[in-house]
Amino acid sequence: MQLTQEQIESFDNNGFLIIRGFANSLECEAILDIAKIHLKYRIEPIETEIGYHNKSKEYRKNVIDYSSTIKESSVRRLRQVYSRDIIFKNWMENREIRPALEQLLNDQVVITTAHHNSIMTKMPYSSTETKWHRDRRYWHFSDNNLLSVWLALGEENSDNGVLEFIPASHKMDFSPEQFDDKEYFREDCDKNMSLIETKTSTILKKGDIVFFHSLLLHRANANITDKPKISFVYTVKGASTKALKGSRSIEYPEIYLDRS
Repeated sequence: MQLTQEQIESFDNNGFLIIRGFANSLECEAILDIAKIHLKYRIEPIETEIGYHNKSKEYRKNVIDYSSTIKESSVRRLRQVYSRDIIFKNWMENREIRPALEQLLNDQVVITTAHHNSIMTKMPYSSTETKWHRDRRYWHFSDNNLLSVWLALGEENSDNGVLEFIPASHKMDFSPEQFDDKEYFREDCDKNMSLIETKTSTILKKGDIVFFHSLLLHRANANITDKPKISFVYTVKGASTKALKGSRSIEYPEIYLDRS
Protein backbone atom coordinates (compact mmCIF):
# COMPACT_ATOMS: atom_id res chain seq x y z
CA MET A 1 0.00 0.00 0.00
CA GLN A 2 1.41 3.33 -1.10
CA LEU A 3 -0.02 6.51 0.34
CA THR A 4 -0.91 9.46 -1.83
CA GLN A 5 0.79 12.80 -1.30
CA GLU A 6 -2.51 14.09 0.06
CA GLN A 7 -2.59 11.33 2.69
CA ILE A 8 1.02 11.98 3.71
CA GLU A 9 0.30 15.69 4.08
CA SER A 10 -2.85 14.92 6.10
CA PHE A 11 -0.82 12.80 8.53
CA ASP A 12 1.90 15.44 8.77
CA ASN A 13 -0.64 18.19 9.42
CA ASN A 14 -3.10 16.39 11.69
CA GLY A 15 -0.96 13.68 13.31
CA PHE A 16 -3.23 10.81 12.32
CA LEU A 17 -4.53 9.05 9.25
CA ILE A 18 -7.39 6.55 8.86
CA ILE A 19 -7.28 3.82 6.20
CA ARG A 20 -10.68 2.20 5.72
CA GLY A 21 -11.06 -1.54 5.27
CA PHE A 22 -7.37 -2.37 5.16
CA ALA A 23 -7.56 -5.74 6.95
CA ASN A 24 -10.04 -8.30 5.70
CA SER A 25 -12.59 -10.03 7.92
CA LEU A 26 -10.68 -13.32 8.04
CA GLU A 27 -7.54 -11.58 9.32
CA CYS A 28 -9.52 -9.78 11.99
CA GLU A 29 -11.37 -12.91 13.10
CA ALA A 30 -8.11 -14.90 13.35
CA ILE A 31 -6.60 -12.23 15.59
CA LEU A 32 -9.80 -12.03 17.66
CA ASP A 33 -9.95 -15.80 18.18
CA ILE A 34 -6.47 -15.91 19.70
CA ALA A 35 -6.95 -12.69 21.66
CA LYS A 36 -10.15 -13.96 23.28
CA ILE A 37 -8.41 -17.12 24.50
CA HIS A 38 -5.59 -15.11 26.07
CA LEU A 39 -8.11 -12.73 27.63
CA LYS A 40 -10.28 -15.54 28.98
CA TYR A 41 -7.36 -17.25 30.69
CA ARG A 42 -5.63 -13.97 31.63
CA ILE A 43 -2.36 -15.10 30.12
CA GLU A 44 0.43 -12.83 31.38
CA PRO A 45 1.73 -10.26 30.84
CA ILE A 46 -1.47 -8.28 31.16
CA GLU A 47 -2.52 -4.89 32.44
CA THR A 48 -5.68 -4.60 34.52
CA GLU A 49 -8.00 -1.62 34.85
CA ILE A 50 -7.07 -1.03 38.50
CA GLY A 51 -3.40 -1.62 37.77
CA TYR A 52 -3.46 0.96 35.01
CA HIS A 53 -4.91 3.71 37.17
CA ASN A 54 -2.87 2.93 40.30
CA LYS A 55 0.57 3.04 38.70
CA SER A 56 2.75 6.06 39.35
CA LYS A 57 4.53 8.18 36.77
CA GLU A 58 7.88 6.68 37.79
CA TYR A 59 6.55 3.13 37.44
CA ARG A 60 5.24 3.84 33.96
CA LYS A 61 8.56 5.29 32.89
CA ASN A 62 10.73 2.50 34.28
CA VAL A 63 8.69 -0.74 34.40
CA ILE A 64 10.32 -3.72 32.70
CA ASP A 65 8.33 -6.62 34.19
CA TYR A 66 4.88 -6.24 32.64
CA SER A 67 3.19 -8.99 34.66
CA SER A 68 0.02 -7.99 36.46
CA THR A 69 -0.06 -7.78 40.25
CA ILE A 70 -3.82 -7.24 40.65
CA LYS A 71 -5.97 -10.27 39.90
CA GLU A 72 -9.43 -8.97 40.81
CA SER A 73 -9.68 -6.34 38.09
CA SER A 74 -10.73 -6.84 34.47
CA VAL A 75 -8.06 -6.98 31.76
CA ARG A 76 -7.32 -3.67 30.08
CA ARG A 77 -4.73 -5.05 27.67
CA LEU A 78 -2.64 -8.04 26.71
CA ARG A 79 0.99 -6.95 26.59
CA GLN A 80 3.92 -8.25 24.55
CA VAL A 81 1.72 -9.82 21.89
CA TYR A 82 4.43 -10.03 19.19
CA SER A 83 5.86 -13.13 20.88
CA ARG A 84 2.54 -14.66 21.96
CA ASP A 85 1.33 -16.13 18.67
CA ILE A 86 2.28 -16.27 14.99
CA ILE A 87 -1.05 -14.61 14.12
CA PHE A 88 -0.05 -11.49 16.08
CA LYS A 89 3.51 -11.54 14.75
CA ASN A 90 2.31 -11.80 11.15
CA TRP A 91 0.04 -8.78 11.53
CA MET A 92 2.82 -6.65 12.99
CA GLU A 93 5.13 -7.67 10.13
CA ASN A 94 2.46 -7.19 7.46
CA ARG A 95 4.21 -6.47 4.16
CA GLU A 96 1.30 -4.61 2.57
CA ILE A 97 1.34 -1.93 5.24
CA ARG A 98 5.12 -1.51 5.21
CA PRO A 99 5.39 0.91 2.24
CA ALA A 100 3.01 3.33 3.94
CA LEU A 101 4.99 3.19 7.17
CA GLU A 102 8.21 3.85 5.27
CA GLN A 103 6.61 6.90 3.69
CA LEU A 104 5.39 8.31 7.01
CA LEU A 105 8.65 7.63 8.86
CA ASN A 106 10.86 8.44 5.87
CA ASP A 107 13.10 5.63 7.08
CA GLN A 108 13.39 1.87 7.42
CA VAL A 109 10.62 0.54 9.68
CA VAL A 110 11.47 -0.92 13.08
CA ILE A 111 8.93 -2.49 15.45
CA THR A 112 9.64 -1.50 19.04
CA THR A 113 8.24 -4.25 21.25
CA ALA A 114 8.79 -2.23 24.43
CA HIS A 115 5.76 -0.03 23.81
CA HIS A 116 2.16 -0.77 22.85
CA ASN A 117 2.64 -4.21 21.25
CA SER A 118 -0.78 -4.89 22.73
CA ILE A 119 -4.31 -6.14 22.39
CA MET A 120 -6.35 -3.29 23.87
CA THR A 121 -9.78 -3.79 25.40
CA LYS A 122 -12.69 -1.79 26.68
CA MET A 123 -14.76 -4.30 28.61
CA PRO A 124 -18.47 -3.67 29.24
CA TYR A 125 -19.42 -2.37 32.69
CA SER A 126 -15.82 -2.36 33.98
CA SER A 127 -13.76 -0.28 31.55
CA THR A 128 -12.77 3.27 32.38
CA GLU A 129 -12.15 6.47 30.48
CA THR A 130 -8.71 6.95 28.95
CA LYS A 131 -7.69 10.55 29.60
CA TRP A 132 -5.99 12.89 27.15
CA HIS A 133 -2.33 11.95 26.82
CA ARG A 134 0.66 11.65 24.54
CA ASP A 135 2.14 8.15 24.27
CA ARG A 136 5.65 9.55 23.95
CA ARG A 137 5.60 10.86 27.55
CA TYR A 138 6.95 7.59 28.98
CA TRP A 139 9.07 6.53 26.03
CA HIS A 140 12.81 7.19 25.79
CA PHE A 141 14.18 7.74 22.30
CA SER A 142 16.59 10.04 20.52
CA ASP A 143 13.78 11.81 18.65
CA ASN A 144 10.02 11.69 18.05
CA ASN A 145 9.87 9.71 14.79
CA LEU A 146 7.51 7.06 16.14
CA LEU A 147 3.94 6.23 15.23
CA SER A 148 1.40 3.64 16.22
CA VAL A 149 -0.77 1.39 14.08
CA TRP A 150 -4.27 0.78 15.47
CA LEU A 151 -6.45 -2.00 14.03
CA ALA A 152 -10.18 -2.04 14.77
CA LEU A 153 -11.32 -5.64 15.23
CA GLY A 154 -14.96 -4.62 15.37
CA GLU A 155 -16.99 -1.43 15.28
CA GLU A 156 -15.59 1.34 17.47
CA ASN A 157 -17.74 4.34 18.37
CA SER A 158 -18.22 6.90 21.12
CA ASP A 159 -20.29 4.46 23.19
CA ASN A 160 -17.64 1.75 23.37
CA GLY A 161 -14.51 3.89 23.47
CA VAL A 162 -13.30 4.87 20.00
CA LEU A 163 -10.13 6.96 19.87
CA GLU A 164 -10.51 10.73 19.87
CA PHE A 165 -7.71 13.03 18.72
CA ILE A 166 -6.75 16.68 18.98
CA PRO A 167 -5.57 17.41 15.43
CA ALA A 168 -2.09 18.92 15.03
CA SER A 169 -1.31 18.56 18.76
CA HIS A 170 1.79 16.54 17.83
CA LYS A 171 3.33 19.81 16.60
CA MET A 172 2.43 21.89 19.64
CA ASP A 173 4.58 22.89 22.61
CA PHE A 174 2.97 22.83 26.04
CA SER A 175 3.99 24.05 29.48
CA PRO A 176 4.25 21.63 32.45
CA GLU A 177 1.18 23.06 34.20
CA GLN A 178 -0.99 21.92 31.30
CA PHE A 179 -0.46 18.33 32.46
CA ASP A 180 -1.20 16.62 35.78
CA ASP A 181 1.23 14.61 37.90
CA LYS A 182 0.83 11.56 35.64
CA GLU A 183 1.24 13.71 32.53
CA TYR A 184 -2.38 13.60 31.43
CA PHE A 185 -3.51 16.72 29.59
CA ARG A 186 -5.65 18.59 32.10
CA GLU A 187 -9.29 19.25 31.27
CA ASP A 188 -9.56 21.75 34.14
CA CYS A 189 -6.83 24.02 32.77
CA ASP A 190 -8.01 27.20 31.03
CA LYS A 191 -5.16 27.00 28.52
CA ASN A 192 -6.36 23.57 27.38
CA MET A 193 -10.10 24.05 27.04
CA SER A 194 -10.27 25.72 23.64
CA LEU A 195 -7.87 23.14 22.23
CA ILE A 196 -9.89 20.23 23.60
CA GLU A 197 -12.94 21.65 21.83
CA THR A 198 -11.21 20.90 18.51
CA LYS A 199 -11.20 17.15 19.21
CA THR A 200 -12.28 14.80 16.46
CA SER A 201 -13.40 11.19 16.27
CA THR A 202 -15.12 8.90 13.83
CA ILE A 203 -16.74 5.49 13.79
CA LEU A 204 -14.26 2.75 12.93
CA LYS A 205 -15.37 -0.49 11.29
CA LYS A 206 -13.74 -3.91 11.48
CA GLY A 207 -10.53 -3.84 9.43
CA ASP A 208 -10.00 -0.07 9.57
CA ILE A 209 -6.52 1.04 10.64
CA VAL A 210 -5.35 4.31 12.16
CA PHE A 211 -1.81 5.66 12.04
CA PHE A 212 -1.12 8.22 14.79
CA HIS A 213 1.97 10.12 15.84
CA SER A 214 3.64 9.44 19.20
CA LEU A 215 3.09 13.06 20.32
CA LEU A 216 -0.56 13.33 19.29
CA LEU A 217 -2.99 13.95 22.15
CA HIS A 218 -5.70 11.29 22.24
CA ARG A 219 -8.29 9.79 24.58
CA ALA A 220 -11.21 7.34 24.69
CA ASN A 221 -14.49 6.97 26.57
CA ALA A 222 -15.36 4.03 28.77
CA ASN A 223 -17.39 1.26 27.12
CA ILE A 224 -21.04 1.69 28.10
CA THR A 225 -22.31 -1.05 25.78
CA ASP A 226 -22.82 -4.72 26.66
CA LYS A 227 -20.10 -6.03 24.32
CA PRO A 228 -16.29 -5.90 24.61
CA LYS A 229 -14.34 -3.61 22.29
CA ILE A 230 -11.07 -5.28 21.28
CA SER A 231 -8.35 -3.60 19.23
CA PHE A 232 -4.73 -4.26 18.23
CA VAL A 233 -2.03 -1.59 18.53
CA TYR A 234 1.70 -1.64 17.94
CA THR A 235 4.38 1.03 17.57
CA VAL A 236 7.07 1.50 14.94
CA LYS A 237 9.98 3.90 14.63
CA GLY A 238 12.51 4.89 12.04
CA ALA A 239 15.79 2.95 12.09
CA SER A 240 17.71 6.16 12.83
CA THR A 241 15.62 6.76 15.98
CA LYS A 242 17.47 5.12 18.85
CA ALA A 243 16.22 3.86 22.20
CA LEU A 244 18.13 5.53 25.02
CA LYS A 245 20.50 3.49 27.17
CA GLY A 246 19.34 2.88 30.72
CA SER A 247 15.65 3.21 29.81
CA ARG A 248 12.93 0.61 29.50
CA SER A 249 12.67 1.47 25.80
CA ILE A 250 15.91 -0.40 25.16
CA GLU A 251 15.08 -3.44 27.31
CA TYR A 252 12.92 -5.23 24.72
CA PRO A 253 13.80 -6.47 21.21
CA GLU A 254 13.48 -4.29 18.15
CA ILE A 255 12.38 -5.92 14.91
CA TYR A 256 13.98 -4.40 11.79
CA LEU A 257 11.72 -4.94 8.80
CA ASP A 258 13.15 -5.34 5.33
CA ARG A 259 12.46 -2.41 3.06
CA SER A 260 9.49 -2.88 0.77
